[in-house]
Amino acid sequence: MINAFKAHSPFNIFWLAILLFVLRANYLFHIPAQIPFDFSAPFMKLLLPVPSLYTFTSFYNVLIAAVIVFIQALLVNFLVNRYNLLGKPTFLPALMYITVSGLFTPFLVLSPPLICNFLVIWMLFRLFSFYKSNDAKSPAYDLGMMIAIGSIIYLPFNYLFLAIWAALMLFRPFNWREWLAGIIGYATVFFFLGVYYYLNDSLPDLYTTWLPLGTKFPESIHINYYNYLVLIPVLLILVLCFFKLQQNFFKSYVQVRKSFQLLFFVFVIAGLSFYTKAAFHLNHFLLCAVPASVFFSYYFLYAKRKWFYESLFYLLLISIIYFQFNTF
Repeated sequence: MINAFKAHSPFNIFWLAILLFVLRANYLFHIPAQIPFDFSAPFMKLLLPVPSLYTFTSFYNVLIAAVIVFIQALLVNFLVNRYNLLGKPTFLPALMYITVSGLFTPFLVLSPPLICNFLVIWMLFRLFSFYKSNDAKSPAYDLGMMIAIGSIIYLPFNYLFLAIWAALMLFRPFNWREWLAGIIGYATVFFFLGVYYYLNDSLPDLYTTWLPLGTKFPESIHINYYNYLVLIPVLLILVLCFFKLQQNFFKSYVQVRKSFQLLFFVFVIAGLSFYTKAAFHLNHFLLCAVPASVFFSYYFLYAKRKWFYESLFYLLLISIIYFQFNTF
């Protein structure tokens, strides 16, 4: 399967749709009676004052989420090929994104992190453009607004603001105006949001929405580790990817090297920001899916032993399907 997706053939779009269905088939046949579409982020409580929406039936909830994942997979693939991050055009990023977005059952339904992945992809288009840009003030301002919009949808998205400054450090010589532009863009959105709160006599509530950002990092998280055995092949692929990146690091173009450094930074920040939610929600880690899919693609494109990387990928697929059938 991996070799087929190494080619940049439009026919691979059909196989992507098949894989998308296979990774969700069991959940569709054993779907819960009702799936909440939770949009209760702090800033949304005034804009959309309901704790949970049941607008769609469970089937349509999963179906719409699958369509969103499919569109995002194609966008990630276009992003990677446009900036030539892998060295040649391929459909591996789309394949890996669909695979990673099916790891856990909470990933299969509509959620704020899934919707925010559109913003993550859009951000990466703008961040990668810093490298050849003569002036990054306007893109940085736009990125600040994107972060603010994303944090309205899902509060932990706030921390991805650090990705703007990371990109400026990696791609640009220091210019304090460019660093300030992102802050102004971010503040612009919340200025208008504050006006909206004021007009609705809810201005004091604006302060309380920021309180989760001061939450201390949890000392322990109580989870059933058997449900996360599927991460064993994921971690193995990531380790192999970073080893392969280290081997080829100085053989790559400067832009590619810096782009992968930025992707790693986005991956770490997105992963660590989960603690700003009052309760632990696994779907938060969908924010890591975009950079993770690029890392996976890099390994599978440059891996040498076909029998090993094909077996490893099938092991990952089998693990995902198996753990959908079994909860411990």
